[in-house]
Amino acid sequence: MRRIPKRASATGSVSTATLLIIVNMLTLMASTTRIALSRSVHRQRPRLHRYAIHRSLSRKSFPCPLWSSSFSFCLQNPRRSTSLSLSTTCSSASTPPIAPRAPPPMADAVVESNPLLQEFEFPPFDAVEAKHVRPGILALLKMLESNLEELERTVEPSWPKLVEPLEKIVDRLSVVWGMINHLKAVKDTAELRAAIEEVQAEKVKFQLRLGQSKPVYNAFKDLQESPDWSMLSDAQKRIVENQIKEAVLNGVALEDDKREEFNKIEQELEKLSKKFDENVLDATKKFEKLITDKKDIEGLPATALGLAAQTAVSKGHKNATPEDGPWVITLDAPSFMAVMQHARNRALREEIYRAYVTRASSGDIDNTLIIDQILKLRLEKAKLLGYNNYAEVSMAMKMATVDKAEELLEKLRIASWDAAVQDMEDLKHFAKSQRAIESDDLSHWDINFWGERLRESKYDINEEELRPYFSLPKVMEGLFNLARTLFGIEIDEAADGLAPVWNRDVRFYCVKDSSGNPIAYFYFDPYSRPSEKRGGAWMDEVVARSRVVSRDGVSARLPIAHMVCNQTPPVGSKPSLMTFREVETVFHEFGHALQHMLTKQDEGLVAGIRGIEWDAVELPSQFMENWCYHRDTLMGIAKHYETGESLPEDVYRKLLAARTFRAGSFSLRQIRFASVDLQLHTKYVPGGPESVYDVDRRVSEKTQVIPPLLEDRFLCGFNHIFAGGYAAGYYSYKWAEVLSADAFSAFEDAGLDDIKAVKETGQRFRETILALGGGKAPLQVFIEFRGREPSPDALLRHNGLLPVAA
Repeated sequence: MRRIPKRASATGSVSTATLLIIVNMLTLMASTTRIALSRSVHRQRPRLHRYAIHRSLSRKSFPCPLWSSSFSFCLQNPRRSTSLSLSTTCSSASTPPIAPRAPPPMADAVVESNPLLQEFEFPPFDAVEAKHVRPGILALLKMLESNLEELERTVEPSWPKLVEPLEKIVDRLSVVWGMINHLKAVKDTAELRAAIEEVQAEKVKFQLRLGQSKPVYNAFKDLQESPDWSMLSDAQKRIVENQIKEAVLNGVALEDDKREEFNKIEQELEKLSKKFDENVLDATKKFEKLITDKKDIEGLPATALGLAAQTAVSKGHKNATPEDGPWVITLDAPSFMAVMQHARNRALREEIYRAYVTRASSGDIDNTLIIDQILKLRLEKAKLLGYNNYAEVSMAMKMATVDKAEELLEKLRIASWDAAVQDMEDLKHFAKSQRAIESDDLSHWDINFWGERLRESKYDINEEELRPYFSLPKVMEGLFNLARTLFGIEIDEAADGLAPVWNRDVRFYCVKDSSGNPIAYFYFDPYSRPSEKRGGAWMDEVVARSRVVSRDGVSARLPIAHMVCNQTPPVGSKPSLMTFREVETVFHEFGHALQHMLTKQDEGLVAGIRGIEWDAVELPSQFMENWCYHRDTLMGIAKHYETGESLPEDVYRKLLAARTFRAGSFSLRQIRFASVDLQLHTKYVPGGPESVYDVDRRVSEKTQVIPPLLEDRFLCGFNHIFAGGYAAGYYSYKWAEVLSADAFSAFEDAGLDDIKAVKETGQRFRETILALGGGKAPLQVFIEFRGREPSPDALLRHNGLLPVAA
């Protein structure tokens, strides 16, 4: 997972150099967030969470990282969306799911027949079809073009005449395009893909037109120099500064011919990222392994057999049963991981592993050329904007710099290496003790299998045997109880049914404050659907809190979030029984959702998750994962789904002891992903003598104890950096660990068993980290919560790199 081993090496503790580099990293935060506007022509940030004019409409969501321990690619849903109005009650009887209001100035017939163009309480996910996309988007773009022209004619350097009308334009396109792209992520069809492709170029063209508007750009600069500047709030100043930087980074300052070239690059990158993502999904869907002989799947637990039989039924094998088969294995995470961890059939493990690491790398869904094209265009874009490479572009508005990110990764690599080597020796020794013929030559498809067997032997924990204690209803109940304790909120399940949904398994919740007033809503789509749904786990916004786009323009519109996972669905009469990793994933994504939903920032452009530097966004998500190991929280969740029996105390203690099992190996895997990402965006030369796979192998020499297979093409499935928001940014998971570990240590300092202190600290966390959004720099927000700048001590202690105080 994302943790560094508790022992730094087999021979001793981490050197002071490791500590010093992280300290140096943190001292950099204040300076890197202040970028001189006079140099802004040479500072670009490509897309992320700034919610700038152009990039906001293609912002990527917050996925979990590539789980090092399981190869489960937690790929993000590359889209964002924003709605237009919300109900002010959680009761389904209070308002209909869709409440039309006065239509915008478009052709009445188009508006009345197209759900994308109607105003509503909640997005009509159940009504949108592929046939609505082309007419809806074209009509919307025509209207928004007119609105932009009006803004440019009447713009003044004032908040009401500049920022407010601009936010309305951005918001309207964002909600409509967001609905479409969300459905593509969770309910993909060939027709929807084709419809999106038809209008994508026009959408990007408008985004560029909006992002490169010189009247708007000049008005922001004039506002910054005007007497009104001193009267703006800190959040408003952040908006103005960011919009000026983003406009430059979107090409507004380029000469006409260079701007035209820039725009062509943006159009092509949009197409390539979309195609990359579709190829990964198609490759995952394409692979099916039909098994008819039960001997071939010996070792698979009952939940995996049930899922494989259920998949077989969906593929036309109507009489398939968990006991007698036939069974269908796929590359979707629950199926893939079950084979990797439990199948005794080594040949089957090898076949499934090779299929997984070569996804989307051959035939008409080969991503190899797409990767090279993307890297080539990103480099060209960087050069146009005055940068040496795309990593500098990516880092321009992050907390880190390229050098500091690389330095941190190298120090963590050194701290993890010896522990990872020892992990491998432990596996070989254990496999040999079990008389495994492969013990002297363990390969990639053996690691997870023997790792699971060693974990079971060492800690007497069988992950599959734990599943009955982690039923989804109990996990959600415990998560909501924790949110009540820490943040004083209530999650109302009675809201389910109030909003239209895209699948019958999706649940809808209302978040209320301590007085019972609604403050946010969220959807939860928990289960894997490999035939139509993108793999992984992610959180994204549906709408953000905003005063400007609220109905009355005074009280803020309430935020709504998506939480999407891909865990094992219910089988037969059993509820979804989760692995402990799936529990951690739900907590992780809920952390992101909390920052979005509990914001108190009314300026929509920096509310919730908007406007937060990318390498700080993982703070609340990683923070929430820590609570999975908190005794009261875990024991409140872990109830046997049939008997109601609590998880035995000795098993809880074993879970704690196993927390850093093979942590050196898992840490190195994350470092591999982050390092190859930075290498591809700094030193790699597209079309040069070294291929992208050569780069990966070179990086793997220092980050993998067993080198990858020669045919390993994991990069062809690396959606994070080629179809998501993590290009030259995957290091952010490690960077943010410093912040999240230190934040959790505030609760440790207060006393985790002191409920009064925990509540007080939780309230302080809510009023700072969760409430302030992008309206303040993340370092300032952290200091308000912690009372000081971040310290690496907690991270080092949690991972065994500092001795625990007696």
